[in-house]
Amino acid sequence: MKINSLFILPLLCLSVIATEAAYAQTKYPNKPITLVVTYPPGGGADAMARLIAPKMGEALGQPVIIDNKPGASGQIGAAQVAKAAPDGYTLMLDASSFAANPALYPKLPYDSLKAFKPIGVVALFPNVLLVNAAFPAKTVGELVATARKSKEAVSYASSGNGSAQHLAGALFESAAKVDMVHVPYKGGGPALNDVIGGQVPVFFGNLASTLQHVQSGKLRALAVTAARRSSILPNVPTLAEAGVSGAEIYEWNAVFAPAGTPDAVLAQLAGAFQKALEAPEVRARITQLGGEVQSLSPMQSSQFLQQQISLWSRVIKERGITLE
Repeated sequence: MKINSLFILPLLCLSVIATEAAYAQTKYPNKPITLVVTYPPGGGADAMARLIAPKMGEALGQPVIIDNKPGASGQIGAAQVAKAAPDGYTLMLDASSFAANPALYPKLPYDSLKAFKPIGVVALFPNVLLVNAAFPAKTVGELVATARKSKEAVSYASSGNGSAQHLAGALFESAAKVDMVHVPYKGGGPALNDVIGGQVPVFFGNLASTLQHVQSGKLRALAVTAARRSSILPNVPTLAEAGVSGAEIYEWNAVFAPAGTPDAVLAQLAGAFQKALEAPEVRARITQLGGEVQSLSPMQSSQFLQQQISLWSRVIKERGITLE
């Protein structure tokens, strides 16, 4: 039986049109993307999200919309993203607490390493080892010597048990082989105010939020917790330079997709993420806050996160840290 070629051509055309239509429907992205921020508006995580989201949107050709879902050290938002469809339309920006939570909360509603695929790390923000201006210790060595006199000789403030400041202090204790008294507060503001006021002498603070107090002379910076000196405080040594090695401490933010997100989509998101970090205004703002922009691939980001989870698991177990 012969088929008239006049019928074949229209059928081929219809097939091509149908294929192109199917591709158009599945092409990523074809609608807005939601970036769930696991902390409230106005904080550091939110600031990083609002800095990179517009630039990611430009690179992807679709808006990236911020959705703040704070609570339980990031668990509320993370649980939502862990259950989201792995289609690239729901992402998460979390903070360094992501790495400490598995050890602090034995019954998380998700598996931190299995429920997400990292897209990239925004930046590393070192802490600063600070003391009240009236505190006798002028160097890290003098602080360590004072702390070794007795377990009650030096105390440090934090925003609460298991907080970034608490963990930074615990890592310092472990590395310097000293014991200090931890004084938890209900928030970083009250803790910092009491350090400035002299009620508690030591604080491990975020560089961006404490710089003004260092510059005003209310606090003295003894060391930065990074591998290199900060361009903002070039005369302040690193902890390693000051004689305490193995105590690099960073606060950071990273962007994740749910596990199961296709590799092609993840690669596209990672490309847009890196383009956002390359924007001059983004880099300038992060540098201004004392951070170091990262350019890690998804695989390198995964390795970094595993290292951070391992680090804080060791410190939390070693120092017997609990949330109570």
